[in-house]
Amino acid sequence: MPELSVIVYGPNTQDHLTGLLDSMAARPLPDVEIVVAAVGDWARRTAERHSPYVQVVPLPDGTGDAAARAAGAERAAGRWLHFVHAKDGLPAAGPHTVAERLAALPDPVDVLLVDHVRSTWRSAGLPSPDGPLLARAGRADLALDDSARLLRLTPLLGTRVLRAAFWRAHRARLGSDDEAHAALAALLLADRVACLPHVALEDRRLRSAALPPVTAEQRYALIDRYESLLDLARERPAVHTVLYEIMVRDCLRTFARGGMPDDVAREFFHRASTAALRRRPDGYRRPAGPEGVRRALLEEGAYTRYRAFQHANHARRAVRSTVRTGRRRLAARVRDQQYRLALHRPVDPQLAVFAAYWNRGVACNPAAIAAKLAELAPDIHPVWVVTAENVALLPPDTDHVVPGTRRYAEVIATAKYLVNNVNFPNAVVKRPDAVHLQTHHGTPLKRMGLDQLAHPAAAQGLDFAALLHRVDKWDYSISANSHTTRMWQRAYPSRYVSLDHGYPRNDVYYTAGAEDVRAIRARLGIPPGRRAVLYAPTHRDYEAGWTPRLDLAALADRLGEDTVLLVRGHYFYDGGGPPAGLRRSGRVLDVSSYDPVEELCLAADALVTDYSSIMFDYANLDRPLIIHADDWETYRITRGVYFDLMAEAPGPVARTQEELTEILTTDAWRDDRAAKARAAFRRRFCEYDDGRAAERVVRRVFLGQDEASLPPVLPVEQRTPAPSPEEACPS
Repeated sequence: MPELSVIVYGPNTQDHLTGLLDSMAARPLPDVEIVVAAVGDWARRTAERHSPYVQVVPLPDGTGDAAARAAGAERAAGRWLHFVHAKDGLPAAGPHTVAERLAALPDPVDVLLVDHVRSTWRSAGLPSPDGPLLARAGRADLALDDSARLLRLTPLLGTRVLRAAFWRAHRARLGSDDEAHAALAALLLADRVACLPHVALEDRRLRSAALPPVTAEQRYALIDRYESLLDLARERPAVHTVLYEIMVRDCLRTFARGGMPDDVAREFFHRASTAALRRRPDGYRRPAGPEGVRRALLEEGAYTRYRAFQHANHARRAVRSTVRTGRRRLAARVRDQQYRLALHRPVDPQLAVFAAYWNRGVACNPAAIAAKLAELAPDIHPVWVVTAENVALLPPDTDHVVPGTRRYAEVIATAKYLVNNVNFPNAVVKRPDAVHLQTHHGTPLKRMGLDQLAHPAAAQGLDFAALLHRVDKWDYSISANSHTTRMWQRAYPSRYVSLDHGYPRNDVYYTAGAEDVRAIRARLGIPPGRRAVLYAPTHRDYEAGWTPRLDLAALADRLGEDTVLLVRGHYFYDGGGPPAGLRRSGRVLDVSSYDPVEELCLAADALVTDYSSIMFDYANLDRPLIIHADDWETYRITRGVYFDLMAEAPGPVARTQEELTEILTTDAWRDDRAAKARAAFRRRFCEYDDGRAAERVVRRVFLGQDEASLPPVLPVEQRTPAPSPEEACPS
C-alpha cells in the first residue's frame, strides 16, 4: 500500500495538467501513487500519455470538482490523500517530503497542513502568508480547539493532506465543489491536525477574465456555506469565534471588490448582515477603528450608510496619498538639487565612500578593505553610508553619512572611490574620474542578476534594465574563485575588470590566532571543551519569513550537554533568529544579531547550513561542514542554481532532521569521507582566499599597482587557516 495517493482532478485548463504530470513522471516515488480523475477528453488524453506512471479515471465533460475528487479517491490505494487541481502544480520535492512526514504521524492525526506558493499569469512562485503560522505550530499534532488560529490559513484543499479513512468517514461533508468550503470543513471535522512548513503545492490563480462570470446565486452561496460551517463549530467557542471573524471579513471583502449590480449588492449585503447578527458569538467585541465601523454598519444592515462610508474612506485616502506624494516629491527635488550642485565640484582623490548590505553598517568585504586601507593608505579618508537606525551600532569614531542628508549628497558626488557589496542607488552618477568597486557578498550557488530572468519568484519584480545600468558603473568586481568570476560575467555582463584576488572578509580565517578564537568563544559564552555547531540557513524566496527547518530544541537534546547550537537567522528577516522559546541559555544561542559573522565561524567547530554562501567562506577554515537540504528540489527549481550541491557538497548531506542528528552524533561529520569532500570543495571555491585578499585589492585599486607587483595567491595546500577551537581551547 502506498503511503500517499496524489489525486489530480478536473479539466486540463490552459494545458496546466501537462506540466503537472510531466514534473511528477520525471521523479517517480515508490511510496507515492498518482491518480488522475480526468474531466473531459483533453484531460483524459493528457493523462493517458503518462501511463504507466498514473492511473486514469476518465470522467465526462462538466463533472464537478467534488465528483471528480470522489471518483479519484475511490480508485486510490494510499493511506493518505492529497487532492491537487489540474490547474495547480507540485514542487519537485513536495510529494516525497509530504510522504516522509506522513509516515511519522500518529494515528489520531486526520489532516496534515502544508505550505504553498502562488502563481498568476504574470508572476510565479510567490510566497504564501502561511509559512510563519505553520512554523509556529511546530511539529506536534494539535486539536483545532487549542489552535483555532489555523483556520486563518489560506483555504486551499491542496494544502490539506487527508487520511484516507478520515475522507471516507466524512465524504459527504467534504464533498463541496467550493474548494474553500472543503478546506475549512476538513479542519473543523478533524480530531487532530499536524503541520509541515514546507512548500508542497503551487496554487495557480487563473486570470479572472478567462473564467466564467460569477453569478448572483454563487455570491449568495458564499454566505450559506459559512453558515453551514459555523454549524460544525456550534459548541466550540474558540473555533466558532475565529470562523465567525473569517466569515465577516470574507463577506466584507467580497462586497468591497465590487462588480455586482446594485440589486445584487443590496441583497448580498442584506444576507451577510443577517448572518453576521445571527451567528455573532456571545460577548463578541468588534475591533476598533474603521474595521469596527464597517462591521457595525454591516450588522445594522445599513447599506446606504456603508456605501457612504466607503466613498468617504476612498476620498480621505486619496487626499492623504496626494499630500504624502507631494511631500516626497518636494523632498526628492531638494535632495536631487543638492546632489546635482555637488557634482560640479571636483572629485576628492582622498575621499572613499563605503557601504555594505543596503547601508546596514561596517561589515563584510568593504569593512575588511577599509581596515587594510587605513594601514596602507592612511591619507585616504573613509566615510561610511549608514541608515539612521543603524548609526548607534557603528564602531566609535566612524565617520558616516545618512542617506537623504546634505552631506550624503556631497560625499557621494565628490568621492574618488565608491565601495559597496551591493549596488549604490540608481541616481548615483558615475563620474569619469571616480572608481566604483563592487565587492559582492558571497559565492553564487543560487542564480543571480540576469540569470534570474527564468526564475520570477526569485527576481520579485527586479528591473533588469535598471540593474544593468548600475552594473555599467562598476570599474572593478571582486571574485573569490574562477567559478564566481565566470558567473558574474554571465549574470552581470559589462566592461568592469574582475579582480581575482579573493574575498577580503575571508582574510581573518588565515590571520586569526588561538587567542582570537578563545576570546570570541568567551564573548559568546561557550565553555571550554564544548563543541559549538553553527546553524546558518539561508532565506527562501518562496517563504514570507523565518521558517525553522529544524526542531532546534529537539536537536539540542539529542546532541547532549557537550554541544552548543549557535543559530544564525538570515539578515533578510526582521528579527532574524529563531522564536524566543528556542533561545535557551547555554544549549541554543540565538546569534542572529551578532556581528561580524566571521567571528561566529571562527568560534564554531562545525557548520550546518543549507544553501547559504556562508559555506564557501567557512570552507577556508578546513573544518567540518554539513549540508541540511530538506527542500533542495524545491529550492533548485524555484530559485535556480549554478551547480548541483548534492553532487558536489563540502561534506555529509542530510535530507531530514533524523539524518542530521545521526551525522552529528557519530563520526560522520568529520570522518575521512567528509574530509575528502571538503578538500575538493576548498580547492574549487577557496581558490583565491589566502589571507592577503584585502591587501591585493587596496594595492590594485587605491594605490594603482599593476597585477604583477601584487602578492601572489598561495596554493590551497600551502595555506594555514586559523586554529580550530579544539586546538585553541583544549579541554
